[in-house]
Amino acid sequence: MMKPQTDVAKSSNFFWWIFGSVSLALTLPYTIFSLIWQFKQSKLKNELAGKVVIITGASSGLGEALAHTFYMAGCKVILCARRQEELERVRKDLLECHSCVPTHPPVVLPLDLSDLNAIPEKIQKILEIHDHVDILINNGGISVRSDIVSSSVDIDIKVMLVNYFGSVAMTKHVLPSMIKRKEGQIVFVSSVQGKFAIPNRSAYAASKHAMQAFSDSLRAEVHKDNVKVLIVSPSYINTALSLNALTSTGRAHGMTDSETASGMSPEKASEDILKAVLMQQKDVIIAPLFIRFVAKLRHLFPEIYFWAMQKRAKKLAIKMELDEANKKD
Repeated sequence: MMKPQTDVAKSSNFFWWIFGSVSLALTLPYTIFSLIWQFKQSKLKNELAGKVVIITGASSGLGEALAHTFYMAGCKVILCARRQEELERVRKDLLECHSCVPTHPPVVLPLDLSDLNAIPEKIQKILEIHDHVDILINNGGISVRSDIVSSSVDIDIKVMLVNYFGSVAMTKHVLPSMIKRKEGQIVFVSSVQGKFAIPNRSAYAASKHAMQAFSDSLRAEVHKDNVKVLIVSPSYINTALSLNALTSTGRAHGMTDSETASGMSPEKASEDILKAVLMQQKDVIIAPLFIRFVAKLRHLFPEIYFWAMQKRAKKLAIKMELDEANKKD
């Protein structure tokens, strides 16, 4: 004969029944939503096929990842950056890695964002090749690792010239054709530092703050022309941005910060940007929960944010002093 269940066994069974019911209630809607989103995303991706997409800063890092992501979606990508040999490498990789993608071969267009006077001619070349531009992704830029006192105004000018004015010039010369067609999308790859500034990044944060303001004004102005404007603010991405960042002397930083090294992959960031483009979002932060919390904190409780940044600045100053002492030794 079977023994009757004990009270402990009954309690255990009841617990697992409750746990299973709650888990099902939580996971089922999420699973259904995920399946619907995957279907919708696949359908939206098909709408990108044949779209002409300009990507600045396409020779490495996030720009290179964006080139792969949009090329795989069937877009006609124009790869822009200063280093032609690296652009040719990216072009070769696209053709070899995605040989079955039915789209136009990538176009390589060497372009220096700091040479504002040359940008109109570059845009004209693109229009001669593809007749129009559907999406402009302003991704190219440089960063800084220096305190304000130590760095010259030339550093601020250079960073603002590349990060802000370069993107503005690209946008201004692409816009007329979009407005004429009543169709197009401008994407600005900013940074969470465009939402809140941190010590030793003043020039970089300022350029991204400016980009935020410009995109907000632009979005309102071109709404009537059916031109969409998206600004994306990622947190740390594991790229060479820190390695190539300018120091107070104007030389490359030559080091990868621990925060950058542990950042999200360029591929993950590019996929998130693609989703934002497909959904025609306006302002997106791609960052862990804590970083998004800090962005809210800056506006809701500024005094707490100011205190936290003062503590961070003090730690950085001590670290810089130790680094200098170690160099002398």
